[in-house]
Amino acid sequence: MAETPHLGKPLDEAAIANWDISILPDGTGLPKAAARPRGAVIFAEKCSACHGDNAKGGVAVALVNDRKLDGISASQKTIKNFWPYATTIFDFIRSAMPFTASRSLSDDEVYALTAYILAENKLIDAKDTINAETLPKVKMPNRDNFIIRFPDRI
Repeated sequence: MAETPHLGKPLDEAAIANWDISILPDGTGLPKAAARPRGAVIFAEKCSACHGDNAKGGVAVALVNDRKLDGISASQKTIKNFWPYATTIFDFIRSAMPFTASRSLSDDEVYALTAYILAENKLIDAKDTINAETLPKVKMPNRDNFIIRFPDRI
């Protein structure tokens, strides 16, 4: 066996499971929490410093925007006009936000923030409940404009 660089430490199954949090487009991996779009308070407290008031943009990108996609410019891509799956919003918030304290939000908070962003983008009604059953059913406007390389895997 080859000599290793002796970096890091061995991980047990429990440590690996703690990071095995990916959510698939069909909702596989979503936790059993749920929330109505009550995420405005959470957003104001934990997200607005970067994403601005009401998610309209700040030092980080706007999360709520009615901009039409015209071309392939990354600066034009928004959740509403580009992202193909609502489950991806949950997955990204859960694993990477807030920027200064990633993975610090509870599943309830992540569902609330996801619901808030979807409702503010007028993709769901503000009274809708978002959970592991309903989130994968949200039809994103740009979903059909992606070519899925391995459709049998989702």
